[in-house]
Amino acid sequence: MLSFQVFTKPRILLHLEGALVLTLSILLFHQLHASWLLFAILFLAPDIFMLGYLANARVGAALYNFAHTYLTLAILFAIAYFAAKPQLEPIALIWSAHIGVDRLLGFGLKYPTLFKDTHFQLL
Repeated sequence: MLSFQVFTKPRILLHLEGALVLTLSILLFHQLHASWLLFAILFLAPDIFMLGYLANARVGAALYNFAHTYLTLAILFAIAYFAAKPQLEPIALIWSAHIGVDRLLGFGLKYPTLFKDTHFQLL
């Protein structure tokens, strides 16, 4: 059972949140009967946005954060739902699983300084 004190430790909460998002994403993906090959192929796709660091740290951080925030993911889910594009749902779930793994492992959103400067450092 979780101790009440865990709620005073943001780093642990973010790791647990990542584990929950990963678990729910996989369960929902399974419910869709979507292709696990597609899951394997696209799972690391959001990391392509790290290529922005080839330009500079500011561009790299902006692109990385764009691909690794729940806000962008929520927009994709909204498009899938409101535009009646169910073919986007498996992609959105793969994307959310990726973000969940990142949070679980402690990879946070980036600051526009160095690649290793993340919001997890401040926690």
